[in-house]
Amino acid sequence: MFALDLSGLRDPLVTLWSIWDGDDLLGLGALKQLNAAHGEIKSMRTAPAHLRRGVAGMMLDHLLAEARGRGYRCISLETGSTEAFAPARALYERTGFAETGPFADYTDTGFSRYYTLELA
Repeated sequence: MFALDLSGLRDPLVTLWSIWDGDDLLGLGALKQLNAAHGEIKSMRTAPAHLRRGVAGMMLDHLLAEARGRGYRCISLETGSTEAFAPARALYERTGFAETGPFADYTDTGFSRYYTLELA
């Protein structure tokens, strides 16, 4: 898993969004521009108290709308291959992401899975 630290989130190519309910943070998601036609979903997280309540789906919908608005032709992501990441992989697959190999600067570590969605 190649999670972004604070310096990675400060990269000008990365945009971060959050979902709130009043003062309660529900989740975060980030989108990174790889090039003019290709984006990457980064650091999508749901607060533990809000797991399985649709927060990740709402954030994913927002990130995909933003990617389309930016004119990206495809969007990729990296996630973990262990059982803990099974719900995330299921969400991506339900949304139409297809499993691919490493992209951008990633190298296969055996721990990661890589997905891409073609945007029409």
